[in-house]
Amino acid sequence: MNEFDHFLKREFKIKYCVRYADDFVILGDNKNYLEQALPTISSFLENRLRLSLHPDKVSIKTFASGVDFLGWVHFPHHRVPRTSTKRRMFRNLDKNPKEMSLSSYRGLLSHGDTYNLQQEISQKYEDKSEE
Repeated sequence: MNEFDHFLKREFKIKYCVRYADDFVILGDNKNYLEQALPTISSFLENRLRLSLHPDKVSIKTFASGVDFLGWVHFPHHRVPRTSTKRRMFRNLDKNPKEMSLSSYRGLLSHGDTYNLQQEISQKYEDKSEE
């Protein structure tokens, strides 16, 4: 994927790209430019790296509407956990409300705006973890 990073910088002069393994987000201020770049980027990934873009996961939208990336929805000034991430967390805590699991989820939630969610977890699972 390092080759892909250099391709984006050299060919498209992309300034803002966030990548984790093979997941990436490209930020730009010109929607038309991004729409025109998409087929070339897709072609590069397929021909050079043998990767393909997932058709349901490619979207071009405003940053203010939130960018769904790595289990979080990122906004200009804050981030919140994706709804499916919250559901999975509660499902897992219902099965295993041990202190170790609670600590792990508290650590995860500390990276976003999750005060109310942390309060809900404390109220719902604190007593169960001590059993």
